[in-house]
Amino acid sequence: METTDQLMEKLSEPSADLIEMMKTLDGDIMILGVGGKMGPSLAIKAVRAIREAEVEKKVIGVSRFSDPNSIDELESFGVETIKADLMNESSLNSLPKIKNIIYMAGKKFGTNNNESFTWAMNSYLPGRICNHFSSSRIVAFSSGNIYPFMSPQSGGANEDTPPEPIGEYAQSCLGRERIFEYFSIINQIPMVFFRLNYAVETRYGVCLEIAQNVLNERPIDLTTGFVNVIWQGDANDQALRSLEYCSTPVKRLNITGPEVVSIRWLATQFGNRFNKEPVFINEEANSTLLNNASLSHKLFGYPSVSLKQIIDWTADWVLGEGIVLNKPTHFQERKGSF
Repeated sequence: METTDQLMEKLSEPSADLIEMMKTLDGDIMILGVGGKMGPSLAIKAVRAIREAEVEKKVIGVSRFSDPNSIDELESFGVETIKADLMNESSLNSLPKIKNIIYMAGKKFGTNNNESFTWAMNSYLPGRICNHFSSSRIVAFSSGNIYPFMSPQSGGANEDTPPEPIGEYAQSCLGRERIFEYFSIINQIPMVFFRLNYAVETRYGVCLEIAQNVLNERPIDLTTGFVNVIWQGDANDQALRSLEYCSTPVKRLNITGPEVVSIRWLATQFGNRFNKEPVFINEEANSTLLNNASLSHKLFGYPSVSLKQIIDWTADWVLGEGIVLNKPTHFQERKGSF
């Protein structure tokens, strides 16, 4: 993995199962909030799957598009784009009513001192989305942050674990689910709650942050000593495939890799590749944010990209000084302050 073109090719490669799903899925696909870290590769993956399925279907990406270059990139791959502010009533009402909705809009970083906007974006907007797309099926991105911290030995929270969100961001994520669920019930809107943590690729994510710290001999705080990760391409594939599992009542799916990953072990893996000795501070706490995604693995199979492969690609990327997005995950945060 040496170039962004190679990276996008891998991130947007559709699985055989996704291609088969596109042959039977009715209606076009609209991605709300396509301009984020995951949206572009998800939209391009959808286009590629449709083409390989040899069916006629539109993929429409909606975003504020603060970076106009992202419009050009998406449209060059065949994604139709609509520039819109979903919080603006006239913009939202002008959107075509598409059968299949992937809802990726949301606010996380910058919540502190801007809590009201976070709540409006995460918990108020979903109700307006449901009113406009009341005849659609919706895959709504959510977060593993809604769960309580779990011990590494527990295997992580599953879909039946009662929510215990820590901090206003996580609370607003649970609010998003509650509002979506309310409208799913009263309007019979089929939905999936896509509870994701943490998607990674070579330009951002937990693995990149640990690799950079090891290479630059920066101390790694082990207090949050365990995480889950999944290759972004696999997460996006599963998001699109979740359209066929939308139901009423809402279906909840934890989305992540199968491993409970030790940060100490992960840093050591990068240390072996960089010929560096990782620098650690503090000791592992007895609980952290962990998800058990065995249900999604039953539905979708295990991720196609292994943890070892992610480590190898990330190590090569860091050594090759590949571009990074400079968007820290704050996975170490334990008090919910984002």
